Amino acid sequence: MHASIEISGRRIGAGEPPYVVAELSGNHGQDFGRAVELVEAAARAGAAAIKLQTYTPETMTLDLAEPPFQIEGTPWAGQTLFDLYRRAATPWEWQPRLMKIAGRLGLHALATPFDPTAVDFLESLGVPAYKIASFELVDLPLLTRVASIGKPMILSTGMATLEEIAEAVEAVRAAGGRQLALLKCTSAYPASPAAMNLRTLPHLAETFGVPVGLSDHSLSLSVPAAAVALGAAIVEKHLALSRSQPGSDAAFSLEPAEFQAMVEAVRTAYEALGRVSYGAGPEESAALRLRRSLFVVRDIRAGEPFTPENLRAIRPGDGLPPRHLEQILGRRASRDLPLGTPLGWEHVGE
Repeated sequence: MHASIEISGRRIGAGEPPYVVAELSGNHGQDFGRAVELVEAAARAGAAAIKLQTYTPETMTLDLAEPPFQIEGTPWAGQTLFDLYRRAATPWEWQPRLMKIAGRLGLHALATPFDPTAVDFLESLGVPAYKIASFELVDLPLLTRVASIGKPMILSTGMATLEEIAEAVEAVRAAGGRQLALLKCTSAYPASPAAMNLRTLPHLAETFGVPVGLSDHSLSLSVPAAAVALGAAIVEKHLALSRSQPGSDAAFSLEPAEFQAMVEAVRTAYEALGRVSYGAGPEESAALRLRRSLFVVRDIRAGEPFTPENLRAIRPGDGLPPRHLEQILGRRASRDLPLGTPLGWEHVGE
C-alpha cells in the first residue's frame, strides 16, 4: 500500500494540506434546490470535496416494522429503517447534476455506495474515488467489488476492531486496491470529543501504512484541528444549511459558517506543524537582539578589572553571550569603556 493516495490529481497524505470533505448526506430534506445550496456552501467554506450517499431504501433494508427494523438509541429512534432511508436518500437522478455543479465550483465529488447496484451507477458517472461507510466496513463483498475497480478508496472505521480493520484492508488489497485511506470514526450522533480517541490515528497509520484521517460526527471545531496535529490527512464533516431545518443528519452537522471556521482551523493546525526546527526562525530574527548579553554598566578605565559591579548580563543582545561572564571577571579592560558599551573580546585584556 502507499502512504498517499491521489484523487483527480490531488495528492493526499502525510506532508500535504488536509483534504476536507463536506458530507451532504440527507440534509437536503428532499429539496433539490437545497442540495444545490449545500454544494455551493461547501465551496464557499473551503472544502476540497463533497460526498454523496448512493442507495435506495430497498437496497438498504426491508420495509418492515417488526422490532429488528425499528431504530432505537440514536437520533432516529422511533422510525423504521426503511422510513429513515426513504427520507434521507439522495435521489439518483440528482447525483450527476450535483456532481457537475461541484465540478464547476472546483470541488471533487465523491460518493459512498452501499451495494453493487450503487457501484455500477457511480461508475457510470465516473466518480474519482469511493468512500465506504463505517457500517459497511464488514461487508467484504462490497469492499472487494469496489477495490476491483482500482480507484482510490477511503474507509471509515467506526465501531471496528483492529482485527476487522485488518480484514477489510486485506480484502481491498487482495482485490487489487492499492490506493487506500482509513478514517478514525466514532459512530455516535453526535459524538462527544471525549469519545474520539484521536491517539488512534498515528497507530492506524503505522499499522497499515496508509494515509489516515477523521470522519467526525462531533460538533467541535477543535477536534478536527487536533486530528490534523496527530497526522490526519483527511477530515470529513457533515454540512447542513441550518440545524433547524429538516435533514436526516442536521443535528450533528456543521452550519456553513462553522464549517468554514473548521476548514480554517485545520489549515492553521497543518501550517503550525511545520518541521523539526531549532534555533531562530525567519520570524524570530528581530527577537534575537532582545536576548541578554554582556554590557558595561559603569564607566571602566583601561587596565581596570571587570567586576560584577561594572559588567553585567542585560538586554539587548549586542554584547558577548552571558556564558562568558565568569571567564571575563577579574581580567582587565584593554581600553576605556563608557557606560552602555556592549562588551566584545577586543575590550578584554589580560
